[in-house]
Amino acid sequence: MNKKFIACCGLNCEVCDAYIATVNNDDELRKKTAESWQKMFNVPSIPYETINCTGCREKGAKIAHCSECQVRNCVISKGFETCADCDELGTCKIVAQIHQYSQEALENLKKLN
Repeated sequence: MNKKFIACCGLNCEVCDAYIATVNNDDELRKKTAESWQKMFNVPSIPYETINCTGCREKGAKIAHCSECQVRNCVISKGFETCADCDELGTCKIVAQIHQYSQEALENLKKLN
């Protein structure tokens, strides 16, 4: 686990299809990811060209919804690197929305301390 690729919420960017498609410039993976996310998030269309991300905490491309991410915006507003830096990690209702689906994300944050 490369600590710099752990997202604010604890998800591992290195295993995210958007990140992999971006670093490998893989349009087929972008298309597959867009289709998968359409179904997962129940949205009518995600243009595959918008699937570009260099990691939540890295400079460079971000997926459009990143600017609206409550977790990322909270971490940035508090001047933290990740939720692991926050005393409210165990009780935060914002990041809990992610951790209910990904226990691994929570474990990744615990490893950062």
